[in-house]
Amino acid sequence: MAFVLSEDREREVSDILSRYPNKMAACIPLLHLCQDANEGWVSEEVILFVAERLQISAAQVKGVVTFYTLFNQEKPGKHQVWVCHTLPCALRGGEHILHHCEKKLGIHAGETTPDGRVTLRSAECLAACGQAPMMQVDKEYHENLTTEQVDRILEGLLKDG
Repeated sequence: MAFVLSEDREREVSDILSRYPNKMAACIPLLHLCQDANEGWVSEEVILFVAERLQISAAQVKGVVTFYTLFNQEKPGKHQVWVCHTLPCALRGGEHILHHCEKKLGIHAGETTPDGRVTLRSAECLAACGQAPMMQVDKEYHENLTTEQVDRILEGLLKDG
């Protein structure tokens, strides 16, 4: 089934396209808009839609999707948990936090809980080095983490209806 946007989202597309000197430059913001409209992920239909709207090849769009980690290539859980494992976080226990999340959720980084509530990911850098270890839950940062704080955060996500 072909991907389509609502009238409101189509107006957003027009606004996005008006802000860039050429259509190709609008690829990332258009992908974000479409990902939000498509239950949080970029399907092959979305790639074809964006390619057609921007008059570029599907391969170019796919290259953007596969390069940037903020584009989901599979439908994610209701919540996405990113644990930073870059050197500052690693030095302050980031790897321990990631392993603790894996154990608590019963999944590995890159997987989604069987109930579809949480997708766990590891991140190269979340730009909060001074507050390591840290993780991002959806769009919210949690910094200077302890395993007790992680437990409370994850329990809240797992109970979230």
